Amino acid sequence: MSKNYHPSIQFGCLLAILLSCQSLTQSTQVQAQAQAQAQADRVKPTAQTDPFEEIKVWPTGLPPGATVFPAAKVAQLEKKNVNARCLSYVQDPSLMIFRPAADIATGCSIIVCPGGGYGRCCHQHEGIDVAKWLNSIGVTAFVLKYRVPRRTKRFHWEPMQDLQRSIRLVRSNAQQYGIDPERIGVLGFSAGGHLTLMAGLNSSTETYAPRDQIDQVDRAPNFMCPIYAAYMGNGYRDDKAELGDLIRVTKNSPPTFMAVTGDDRMRGAQSALLFAKLREHGVPAELHAYASGGHGYGIKQSQKPIAGWNKQLEAWLKDQQWLAPQESKAEKKTRVQ
Repeated sequence: MSKNYHPSIQFGCLLAILLSCQSLTQSTQVQAQAQAQAQADRVKPTAQTDPFEEIKVWPTGLPPGATVFPAAKVAQLEKKNVNARCLSYVQDPSLMIFRPAADIATGCSIIVCPGGGYGRCCHQHEGIDVAKWLNSIGVTAFVLKYRVPRRTKRFHWEPMQDLQRSIRLVRSNAQQYGIDPERIGVLGFSAGGHLTLMAGLNSSTETYAPRDQIDQVDRAPNFMCPIYAAYMGNGYRDDKAELGDLIRVTKNSPPTFMAVTGDDRMRGAQSALLFAKLREHGVPAELHAYASGGHGYGIKQSQKPIAGWNKQLEAWLKDQQWLAPQESKAEKKTRVQ
């Protein structure tokens, strides 16, 4: 099933021209501000991967009310971060940007949310490795290092602030990154899969007060890919075949791809319930539930059938037209005529 588009509303000629000019002016202002911020807020690449760009999510400071840990705890957590494949402490969230080769770039982009139980951010095997694979199929990837460890009883709240802002940053800078602002997805693993669902199913929830023009941009992903998503039950439980109150499916929920195994607590059953809910509301969805494979495997190769989940994702992205080559303005004008 291809993407759904909202029908256009016909206005009088004069009103259409005025609104068009106003929209163009606002769009230009947002893009200019976003590009200036992206240039100013780059941070140095870490040592775990090839050269890439990295930008701060909150260059002017975290939203009001952000949790601050005592200095002693921060020092203890930072020691664990040295040469770690999973970060134990992130206070200044960032996006690592991985671009595909120009000759295979599709214009599609995906923000990757690593797992780690909201206690860590496993940015290597559930982030960087996945980003490199996404580049190989022409997708621009953004690995989000969101705030960890858990800060409040609502584990996902401050990380969701980070993800909502990230979606807006990516969409605001679409021209700079060579991507389509209407083909921005979110993919997450375990707790990152839960975070993906929170962004996709609760996009009407404003998690922080808007602070600039970038925050006027849509914060909803165009599609979502929760992989072995955790915490879908009430109270963040994943040991019961239930969906919690935060799983709010509507007809406007984004198209969804899921992969999970049957031996991963009750996460497979929860994914099946979510699949049923999505289909009840007419939302395009695909679920791959494998018999075995456990949890936390990321994108690594093995003899288990689950190791092929990413190939199924590639097929789904193609089938749903998310990987369709981006048209130039001239091509689009010719096709419309």
